[in-house]
Amino acid sequence: MAGIALITGAARGIGLATTKLFLEEGRHVVMVDIDAEELASAAATLGNVTALPCDVSDPDAVAELARVAPGPVHALVNNAGLADFGPLEETGFDRWRAVMATNLDGPFLMTQAFLPQLRETRGAIVNIASISALRASTLRVAYGTSKAGVAHLTAQHAVELGEHGIRVNCVCPGPVRTKLAMAVHTQEIIDAYHDAIPLNRYGQEREIAEAILWLCSDKASYVTGQRLAVDGGFEATGIGLPALRA
Repeated sequence: MAGIALITGAARGIGLATTKLFLEEGRHVVMVDIDAEELASAAATLGNVTALPCDVSDPDAVAELARVAPGPVHALVNNAGLADFGPLEETGFDRWRAVMATNLDGPFLMTQAFLPQLRETRGAIVNIASISALRASTLRVAYGTSKAGVAHLTAQHAVELGEHGIRVNCVCPGPVRTKLAMAVHTQEIIDAYHDAIPLNRYGQEREIAEAILWLCSDKASYVTGQRLAVDGGFEATGIGLPALRA
């Protein structure tokens, strides 16, 4: 696998795991993140990367990124996201807009800015949504809505860009064992997720990255416009009452 991959939200979590997989496959990776300090720290431990801080919700910053980033880009992974959970009555418009700006405006701006390069390479785009794009849950009025938007944006882009040979797909991760999740999930929450997921466990960051890598590869050359839930069967369970499965 050759060419340049650009990954947003690359300083940690799924973005960093995906960076490492692309490096194993021989790609040069442009790592993008709003957290310049964390980005520099992560990039320092890797090899064939270029680290560029950027706020993907800022049109001017994204335009500058497209101007200075190594190219042309063969794979664009729109992974940067803001996870802000809270009840509807506590979700002020400022919080709503912050989530939408990063989670939905970001993939739109990045795809638009790098479209000339992706046309040249007949490249692949993978947008990272969430299982919250496919099934509603409490405390996710902004987050879930933004990710549902990402899922539909994926379809819109796939239909419009297919004539240029550009494939656009979406990965919807279920609960993933990230440092952040493990820091805020109580044992009760962990047990509840395990009960509700047919594979009875959280996913690993690398497992999500493997799906992203496949969608960007020639092995998925006839796959576009798809929403791939990488969730241990969580979305397939419907209401998923553990007592009915026991």
